[in-house]
Amino acid sequence: MLRPLVERGHDVQVWLSRYGKAHEVYDYRGIQVVPLEARLDFPTAVKRAHALIAHLETVPSAAAMARGYGAPLVVVCHNTYRPTFRDAAAGGTALAVYNSEWMRREADLFFAEYPKGVRPGSELIVRPPVFADEYATKPGKAITLVNCNPEKGGKVLRSLAERMPDQQFLAVRGAYGEQILPDLPNVEIVEHVRGEDMREKVYARTKVLLMPSSYESWGRAGVEALASGIPVVAHPTPGLCESLGEAGVFVDREDVEGYEAVLRKLLQPAEYRLASKRAKARSAELDPTAELAVWCDVIEGLAR
Repeated sequence: MLRPLVERGHDVQVWLSRYGKAHEVYDYRGIQVVPLEARLDFPTAVKRAHALIAHLETVPSAAAMARGYGAPLVVVCHNTYRPTFRDAAAGGTALAVYNSEWMRREADLFFAEYPKGVRPGSELIVRPPVFADEYATKPGKAITLVNCNPEKGGKVLRSLAERMPDQQFLAVRGAYGEQILPDLPNVEIVEHVRGEDMREKVYARTKVLLMPSSYESWGRAGVEALASGIPVVAHPTPGLCESLGEAGVFVDREDVEGYEAVLRKLLQPAEYRLASKRAKARSAELDPTAELAVWCDVIEGLAR
């Protein structure tokens, strides 16, 4: 979301809020990234900023800074949990950005409980932008799960691998949560993969992507897979139903037999070609160009 702002000539900085490996300021696609370890003066940066964008646990502190220095605050909402909307409402937020239509509806229900007028000044939907040409590749042969924690479907992957011993599976280690990594001959464990390496290390080896998640506000990995015509078999969360649309194949995460039946059907060449065609069509529908142009226009309109 920040990249098109850079392309329009804006000076964009990201100040990291957690300790990591980097200690010096570095450049990422034209964005200046300031590690927490750099110990630079964040309040002065806010004082000079034309707009301040925050998300997740950084919202309360960023809101206090924005109020103190008179900078318009933009809150990017990643989920529908009550603290997300509460923080967006409590900080004098100029703009709340939702990642889906269903999130906007959930926000409406939440703010209906608040006193009149206590909500962000304006709202915008920007679906998590996936540039298809950065992910598109020739699909591989494996059935893949990205992030093998229980809530993402680690147990489903293990059960399917046991039921389908002749089928290759990829278990991609996630960045968080307990990981269920089956010790089975037909399961290859792939260590955590950076976003820019997903095409080569994951999607180029994947024939079908599994997303039996208990919760997804949108489901970015699924949209990335669609760019290569990779079918996605998913639990019907509101976010996944919206993101995958008619390209998604939906099976309840408790129905392992149903997942197996769907996978065996998809692995038939004729069925796979049809599912792949739907996946590519949905990927084209989700081109982010127009939404990102509106996003940039709105940010420029807010800038003090």
